[in-house]
Amino acid sequence: MTMAEKILSAKSGIKSVSPGDVVEAAVDAVMLHDIGVPGVRKPLEELSGGKIHPGVTCVVIPDHFVPAPTVQAAENLRITEEFAKKNGLAYYGQGRGGICHQVMIEKGYILPGQIVAAPDAHATSYGALGAFGAGFGVTDVAIAMACGHLWFEIPKTIQFVLGGHFNKGVYAKDLILHILHEFEDNSIIYYAAEFCGPGTAELSMDDRICICNLAYEMGVKACFVVPDEITAAYLQKVTGKRHDFVLPDRDAVYEKTVSVDLGNIPPMLSLPHNPQNGAPVANYTGTKIDQAFLGSCTNGRIEDLRIAASAMKGRKVADGVRMIITPASVEVMEQAIKEGLWETFIEAGALLTNPGCGICLGGHLGLLASGENCISSSNRNFLGRMGSVEANIYLASPMTVALAAIHGEIVDPRRYSPKEAS
Repeated sequence: MTMAEKILSAKSGIKSVSPGDVVEAAVDAVMLHDIGVPGVRKPLEELSGGKIHPGVTCVVIPDHFVPAPTVQAAENLRITEEFAKKNGLAYYGQGRGGICHQVMIEKGYILPGQIVAAPDAHATSYGALGAFGAGFGVTDVAIAMACGHLWFEIPKTIQFVLGGHFNKGVYAKDLILHILHEFEDNSIIYYAAEFCGPGTAELSMDDRICICNLAYEMGVKACFVVPDEITAAYLQKVTGKRHDFVLPDRDAVYEKTVSVDLGNIPPMLSLPHNPQNGAPVANYTGTKIDQAFLGSCTNGRIEDLRIAASAMKGRKVADGVRMIITPASVEVMEQAIKEGLWETFIEAGALLTNPGCGICLGGHLGLLASGENCISSSNRNFLGRMGSVEANIYLASPMTVALAAIHGEIVDPRRYSPKEAS
């Protein structure tokens, strides 16, 4: 069986499952945020009188509208905090957490072999640690919280076998943008994706989270990077112990296998207004930008900030460009300050915000005006996502974002070594 099949089999108590089977599987953990809690309360009350199943770990992390930009957002934040405290749940309030997915991972709530449900599509991020993370509507999340299980249709699995090495100026974000573009025909909706092969040794944990996070944008139900010693070392760091992995069987049956040579991946963009609308950066050099955004649950981690700082050190953000940097968590922000990255960004003229989702979902902290172009390290560039429906959003790697901020236009990062970029 594949990773998805083995996890769902184990959690449903069925010896063997195949794609298309429907099972009821135990849910280990639920993540909630300031958008999810207000919607979960009513169905949870109807299902269980508001009680949470003892087998489900529930963590609450406000992040989408932090700090509150509107009165309604403030009300939702109050509701979220009251719900967490009333139920004695783990709670990472404003100034104490960050983006939900980052906090769940860095605080050790995500473990291999688990099923984790969330009212947030990018819960696929958890597959970087070998967990089955998936997004659901608030009613399904409430069912998981009340009953301790959910029904799943066993997904087909597509296998991506990575080989080779990235070229200069190419990163994990470019890889997943390239793959999204390859499957823009929506042919793998509700599949599970598995990334494996010798090329995964090129991928840090931050890289793996980026890939699993953005994989949702091609419609997969779950995404995994097959665990290895890199995974083990990270889990040892955040939990203090080693964990057993759920690994695919040697004779696992895949619906499709795709071989990817990392050396053939160019720096990529997602063009407006769809993450799957991909193209090489080289085809769009010279495109003027008004705003650059570095952050989100896709690329707001410490390695992303380091990459951007390597391009920005000793340089200035171009006149007429706003560079907004939003770290994924308080922990990431603290590390960036310790390493001097914060100072580099300030000296370059960037705007630094508190940890959280920020402008990614268009809630606040950097809305776009009509006619403006934004280059972003986030995961979505839908029409009107960050403000005006007459604005354009280009998705790119942190290096491509940082270089665009410096030059005032999109440039090909392969032209710049780290030394030249900084």
